[in-house]
Amino acid sequence: MKEKVTIKGTKSGIILVLNEKADFVVLKEAVAKKFKESADFLGEAAKAITFQGKELTDEEQMELVDIIHENCKLSIVCIMEEDATLENAFKSTLERKKEEMDYSTGQFFKGNLRSGQVLDVETSIIIMGDVNAGAKVISKGNVIILGNLKGNVYAGSAGNTDAFVVALDMDPMQIRIADTIARSSDKKVKKKVKETKIAFWEDGNIYIEPLDKDVLGDIRL
Repeated sequence: MKEKVTIKGTKSGIILVLNEKADFVVLKEAVAKKFKESADFLGEAAKAITFQGKELTDEEQMELVDIIHENCKLSIVCIMEEDATLENAFKSTLERKKEEMDYSTGQFFKGNLRSGQVLDVETSIIIMGDVNAGAKVISKGNVIILGNLKGNVYAGSAGNTDAFVVALDMDPMQIRIADTIARSSDKKVKKKVKETKIAFWEDGNIYIEPLDKDVLGDIRL
């Protein structure tokens, strides 16, 4: 008798083969059982998925993805159509999805960065402390500094021109967003009252402005 559900795993994806003659309600139960039994073997990973065998509507596909999430630790990040070079398609799609998630998620760092220290992260970063002269922060996403910025910051390091830098007191040696670099002036300017500012990219230039409601409304996340 033909299996109702068969899981075929690749390095980057899951191929879920469904018996085309089985009722969808029966298939849902079989998928839940199969992934629950295989949970330890499958482990924790982000995967793309494609369905073979039974033709499914978009709603039915999403139902099965929800069932998979409920019964194992896999994270299904996208559903793909069948492709002759499925593994390459899995890999490229998965990398793209991970980059998108990296930009939109973030992490915290608590402490001051001293001269010579480098903080290099895949996600956006919120630093609860100062970035002192000679220190450097590199992020594929945004950089928010709840303290003084006197060192170097490289935001949007994967080419993301929507990235921005915020600091409670902004006096950087250098700010880079994507491929554009802005350096501090060699002229010493009389220190003003501390003011939260944002650095952002627009039309090939980096602008630094006070952070207010109008600017917040223009931020692209």
